[in-house]
Amino acid sequence: MSENPLDNEPILVAEGVSRRFGGLVAVNTVDFTIPERAIVSLIGPNGAGKTTFFNVLLGVIDPTAGSVVFRGRRMIARPERVGFESLLWVLPAVLLGLLSGLLAEAGIVSGRLVALLGFLTLMLLVGSLLLAIIRPVWYSTALERIGIFRSARPNDMVTAGVGRTFQNIRLFQNMTAIENVLVGMHTQLHGNLLEAFLQTPRVKAEEKAAERRADDLLTLVGLHGKGNEGARNLPYGDQRRLEIARALAANPKLLLLDEPAAGMNPKETLDLVALISKLRDDLGLTILLIEHDMKVVMGISDRVTVLDHGEKIAEGTPEQVRKDPRVIEAYLGAPAA
Repeated sequence: MSENPLDNEPILVAEGVSRRFGGLVAVNTVDFTIPERAIVSLIGPNGAGKTTFFNVLLGVIDPTAGSVVFRGRRMIARPERVGFESLLWVLPAVLLGLLSGLLAEAGIVSGRLVALLGFLTLMLLVGSLLLAIIRPVWYSTALERIGIFRSARPNDMVTAGVGRTFQNIRLFQNMTAIENVLVGMHTQLHGNLLEAFLQTPRVKAEEKAAERRADDLLTLVGLHGKGNEGARNLPYGDQRRLEIARALAANPKLLLLDEPAAGMNPKETLDLVALISKLRDDLGLTILLIEHDMKVVMGISDRVTVLDHGEKIAEGTPEQVRKDPRVIEAYLGAPAA
């Protein structure tokens, strides 16, 4: 890794991303790169398209045009020939069913074997549908090789290594702090339903390890000793920290923070800035930040990208962006003639 994070290889590359809602162009042909272990901020006035662009990166909505590559793998783009996928779900079962019918009609196989082939046909159909629901990486890769592409959904992005927090806090308010973190750890647990029901030694060991890690994450974000407190009873700033701990539970490589300092007092904001720096320096995380607090943005970012009316109008170091006339105009308006 380079001493300057901006010189590192990109972990995420968005090329020509656009998103239209009818006649409204919310994001217009935006190119955007996040280098590994960098802290990159995305800013702009209200209505600039930041949240829409954020949601495209996370797989919440598909782009109208363009693509997003994460860790060398194309994750997000307009769907391609997805209608053919449904044919693949049923085609193997249909072919096997036809074959067994022809064999039975010709008297080549016994009735017992025909029944077995019928059962295998049903299992093949069920297996194909389960694959379509679970969508493991090898399945999506195989589809893409034959020209079928379905844009990643948020759960796919989490599994790939992207974590996020929300602009409006979205905790499970009736659960404890540690339970909230454990919910975020579901992609890291490997016990199946039967093992969980039987409470096998492997599941018990995995659950204990998860609880220890959840407790460590709470300590990391400054919530040591608060694991058993209800999420709704935590102060506002602690709830923000709990959201970060839950996002970290999925072991992300890229962490997207949506206005994490919103509603915080100056002391909480300073603590948050220190925490974000710690996550990058100690855990090696890459961080994308949407934030309106310019003190936070300018004080912590390696690079700042500015959107206005869905278009990228500036990009560079905090100092370069601060002095850019287009950025000044976007925030303060054009000077009087």
